[in-house]
Amino acid sequence: MTVDQTLSNYSDMAFATSVVVYIAAMLLYFAEFAYGGRKQQPRAREAQLVTAGGDGADTATGERIGRIDTPAKRPLPERFGGMAVSMTVLGILVHAASLVFRGVATGRAPWGNMYEFGSAICLAAVVAWTIVLFRQLRAERREASPAQLRGLGGFLLLPVVVLLFLSGTVLYAKAAPLQPALQSYWIVIHVSAAIISSGALLFAGVASVLFMLRSRHENNPLKLARFGARLPASQALDRMAYRATVIIFPVWTFAIVAGAIWAEAAWGRFWGWDPKETCSFIAWVVYAAYLHARATAGWRGVKAAWINIAGLAVMIFNLFFINIVVSGLHSYAGL
Repeated sequence: MTVDQTLSNYSDMAFATSVVVYIAAMLLYFAEFAYGGRKQQPRAREAQLVTAGGDGADTATGERIGRIDTPAKRPLPERFGGMAVSMTVLGILVHAASLVFRGVATGRAPWGNMYEFGSAICLAAVVAWTIVLFRQLRAERREASPAQLRGLGGFLLLPVVVLLFLSGTVLYAKAAPLQPALQSYWIVIHVSAAIISSGALLFAGVASVLFMLRSRHENNPLKLARFGARLPASQALDRMAYRATVIIFPVWTFAIVAGAIWAEAAWGRFWGWDPKETCSFIAWVVYAAYLHARATAGWRGVKAAWINIAGLAVMIFNLFFINIVVSGLHSYAGL
């Protein structure tokens, strides 16, 4: 099948544009995080006098006047946060368009090599963060202020931007049809589940890292005083990481099971301890241990967070080292 080079070029331009938009959003998130901790004047309501329909009377003219309360301008940090969220949504739309263009140009699922796979994982991570943000802001009971929650976006976009940069440079691959070994409907089922779970687990790992920093601040306020005080409460971060992991863990389990079924159809065996299979199973064990530890009273908090961070480290090792350096049956990096 021939590749539509025009759509492929549109995909590359949309990818580059999304990176620029994410960088702008990240800087805005960090601006709100940096300046949001300063004391802000409350949103006073300015009174204006009008010459109709009011409660009082002008002693000079006898005309009745009224007071209209108008909200003051939002503080600058809050405006930074609002712009950051808007830029994030715009980045998601442009980023998704880049994958759609790549898929239509090649006539296949747009995750057939490391460039596309890394891009899709980043999109899943940002979408997961955006869903969590809007759910938290709309919740009736909030453990953290909107500014604090939005500030976490910068810390998520930082690894996302790094991974996108690596995907678009070192890991970049030109649009091309799938390799024969990947030409199966299982690439839609197995790889899409792996992408969604990897993106959500990236978000959960970042939340656990920030939980460790917040916990250190709470235990010793003299350390990380300014930084730690602006993060949400440690309980909110711990709960955020746990909920993301517990929701996505069945998807990661399904991804491994679907991969085993595909392996049986392609190679005649369900499991052969290929490096990719082995590392994926190790990651599954680590996250299962995290969920078990999180449900055990003696291992909640810092100990459980360390396990979740270890799971993130295994996922990153699996994404880069196993796919690029180690040779195996899953060596489809496209480099």
